[in-house]
Amino acid sequence: MTLPATRPAPFGSEEPAPSLLHGKFVLVTGSSRGIGRGIAVRLAERGATVAINYVRDEAAASETLAMVRDRGADGLMIRADVSRAEELPRLIAEVHDSFGALDVFVHNALGNLLGFLSPPLTTTLEQWDEAFQSQARAFYIGMREAAPRIREGGRVIALSHWPGSHLGGFQPYFAMGTNKAALEAMCRYYAVALAPRGITVNAVCAGITDDSIVNALPPDAQNAMLDWLRSGWSPSGRPTSPADVGGAVAALCSRDASWITGQTIVVDGGASLMDPEVPLGFQRS
Repeated sequence: MTLPATRPAPFGSEEPAPSLLHGKFVLVTGSSRGIGRGIAVRLAERGATVAINYVRDEAAASETLAMVRDRGADGLMIRADVSRAEELPRLIAEVHDSFGALDVFVHNALGNLLGFLSPPLTTTLEQWDEAFQSQARAFYIGMREAAPRIREGGRVIALSHWPGSHLGGFQPYFAMGTNKAALEAMCRYYAVALAPRGITVNAVCAGITDDSIVNALPPDAQNAMLDWLRSGWSPSGRPTSPADVGGAVAALCSRDASWITGQTIVVDGGASLMDPEVPLGFQRS
């Protein structure tokens, strides 16, 4: 056997094929900035037509739409607050009516994270309700409206966070983390319900992500979190990026992922693999 003269490029280094999602119509909630923008742009690179949802920052949504169009795709912007039960049905109906179809529903909108950061024993009912309304309830209403409209072979993806939904150390994340755990459970139920139509439903757990809601924290807090990952607690040596999460979502939307459903996929560069009981120096080769 004759070996190639040059070493092949590693997996993941190839330019994305722009036609993989051509003719597919996508709604990404909370996609004006951060992780939502990363998802919208990556799906546009694959050829999808994308509905960009925002609440307050119309200028940021316009920037995302411009980025989508720079990738040769098209889309539209729709203002709606997914935490308000009456606005989600309007959002999904408007997307479907505008596109004439819906293939991918991505539940990404986070809500007012800084407003309901509180340890479990001091979280107020108002803070709990706010997290519930933007997460578990929003996903339930969104699926009630989107599922009948999603075409056969479509995709549903809910954004979660592994430490928040599976661990308990970051106490102020209580209201959000427990709701993220509910999202992951809901994905498993919806995956079974929608499997006869070839629709897959998965959760994607993003790691601590630079250029995201993390950057809304006080500078000392965000720098401490991001520098901690860069110091070695992420084996990959850096925080997650919106493009990393977008790549995972795009992969789940591909035809090759049609047999993956009801799963929770962690996208954190291996940060969740590190052992907090063992000094970092012992874990590095």
